[in-house]
Amino acid sequence: MADTNNINTDPKPTDSPKTSFRQKLKELENNKTFQLIKKIAGDIFRYGFPLAVSVCLILWLFHKVNFHKVMEIAHNGCNYWFIGIMMVATALSLMVRGIRWGLQLKAAGVKPMTVVCEWVTLFGAYALNLVFPQMGEAWRCVFVSKRQKAPLSTVIGTDIGDRFIDWVIIMILFIVALVYAHPYIMDFMDHYEIGREVKKVVDNATLWITVGGCIAFFVALLYFFREKKWAKAVTNNIKKMWQGFSIIFHMKLWWLYLLLSILTWVLYFIEIYVCFFSFSYTKELVYEKGLAYGLLPGLVAFVFGSLSMGIPSNGGLGPWNLAIMFALSLFGISSTQGTAFSIVVWSFQSLTYVALGIFALAYIMVTDRQIKKQEKLQEPSSSISKT
Repeated sequence: MADTNNINTDPKPTDSPKTSFRQKLKELENNKTFQLIKKIAGDIFRYGFPLAVSVCLILWLFHKVNFHKVMEIAHNGCNYWFIGIMMVATALSLMVRGIRWGLQLKAAGVKPMTVVCEWVTLFGAYALNLVFPQMGEAWRCVFVSKRQKAPLSTVIGTDIGDRFIDWVIIMILFIVALVYAHPYIMDFMDHYEIGREVKKVVDNATLWITVGGCIAFFVALLYFFREKKWAKAVTNNIKKMWQGFSIIFHMKLWWLYLLLSILTWVLYFIEIYVCFFSFSYTKELVYEKGLAYGLLPGLVAFVFGSLSMGIPSNGGLGPWNLAIMFALSLFGISSTQGTAFSIVVWSFQSLTYVALGIFALAYIMVTDRQIKKQEKLQEPSSSISKT
């Protein structure tokens, strides 16, 4: 008979190294100091990175051009009457876009807003984006959700769909611009060093294979890890995007939505095109043969500028200026002249956003007081009806 006294009865560890690591990680995540550090680091990355992009690109831009010449052109070589027209077109474009989003919100079941309130959602968003990139989108969703007492997820879905529709329009315009401006783009790539570098990148088959492989890998990750929290979050965002986009096919006033979309982008284009008349060198493009009264270079500059807004930055500062400078260089405009054009247009457009943002703030403060007064007046009557 075996001696049971010699059997090792020491308790075995119940927690594996993997389990203890998860417990420590969970304890760390629940630590208030860690959460504060995580929040600060997230805010620094969210707002600091776009600011760094803007600063670095602007510094690089002024390193490549004559800054004093740029300021001289902006001061003496600009007709600011047309810049004023651009500012009016900027305000109108946001007003029309606000009404368009209002249609989308109504179709999603959100209580209708006043027309001015629809304008304000865009005024405030664009003003905020100048200081805190992408914060404007989050603000307008939260504002509408609270003001109209609507589910935040519903409002976010329409906002994502609103942006998705814009990107569809941008890609269509991009293809049109490439087709019509193809000779100018190829000429630029053959005669200028930066053009030849861009052509090398575009013609690099390895790059496109790598991009395709990364997309396929990402899709595969979503499929095989579809039960994971992060994969569900990505999938839900894609669903919200589609739901927000598909609303336009079910709304009664789809034709009005389409009309407002066209009008919005026409006004966006006018913002760039009308500024061609402000500078002598861009005005020459309007009267040059074969450029369709400047509509062709205007379209190219407009599309390149719109695409650059996808790069995180403070209201497009940096990426937008470089995109406009590059687009104008395709038609023989020097880097210094293109920079002067982009700096003046961006500055006065941003000034418009600031003015509209101040109006939005005043409107919200006044209407919030009115809403609170109405709610107080309704409280006694509701309590009496209960009794």
